[in-house]
Amino acid sequence: MEFLTTSEAADYLRLGERKLYELVTTGAIPCSKVTGKWLFPRHELDLWVLSGLARPAGMLIAEPPPVVGGSQDELLDWSLRESGSGLGSMSEGSARGLERLQRNEVMAAAVHFHALDASDNLAGDASMEALRTTPDLHDAVLVAFVRREEGLVLPHGNPQHLHSLTDVLAAGARMATRQQGTGAQMLLDVLLKRAGASMRDLRRIETPALTGPDLAELVRAGQADCGIATRAAARSAGLDFVPLVWENFDLAMRQRSYFRPAMLALLRFMNERRLRQRAEELTGYDPSPAGLIRFAA
Repeated sequence: MEFLTTSEAADYLRLGERKLYELVTTGAIPCSKVTGKWLFPRHELDLWVLSGLARPAGMLIAEPPPVVGGSQDELLDWSLRESGSGLGSMSEGSARGLERLQRNEVMAAAVHFHALDASDNLAGDASMEALRTTPDLHDAVLVAFVRREEGLVLPHGNPQHLHSLTDVLAAGARMATRQQGTGAQMLLDVLLKRAGASMRDLRRIETPALTGPDLAELVRAGQADCGIATRAAARSAGLDFVPLVWENFDLAMRQRSYFRPAMLALLRFMNERRLRQRAEELTGYDPSPAGLIRFAA
């Protein structure tokens, strides 16, 4: 992240330093005070300028509806309500959410992509790569929401003693899965490849679960022996949990949406103590990166 001093920011924006200070004192420009000095993140200034871009009538772009699409998450759903943002949710999985963002059908998409990197390890920036390679998202920005724990959701007491995906394969346990395009299903595909196996080697139940809580309910009801979801989903259903990975859970949006009132309300809330307290109550969350811009096109 590149920071500009007051004089550098004034030059960058072609403003006088006095005018820049006026914007700072009224809270009208993104900035941060560190050891008594004002600093300005360059990428935040770019977003700030783009948010006020005026276009001729023939170039007007329809504003997306105030909806966060993509992946389902209990802490995110709670934050949308508690922040007063007025944002709704549409949980269809990371890939589908990004498709809707591409078509301007949602204001943001909650995503947690997974892939293997060249060294056969879980890649930490699969979501960044997805934004880089998606057509018509040249103005995208990826904002961290939380890091969260994904793993095996199991019946209370873990009666089959499943502690890894290798155990699941060896025991022939019935596994609930998610629909293609969800981050949890991408994670399962990656873990299977690392184990030298494929979906054909799993004893899957027939119908994929639409969300993590739906998958947890299948396990709780005895229709499946296990599945991959978050620790929070397992805890809410009163189930056991075996951690497999910590993952980035981010919000992808277009740069012009970053400064919309609804999104600003959510972004401000992400830095409040209430979110950190709720994350601790739900378990399996690390909210320390909330609000950080991880990628800007």
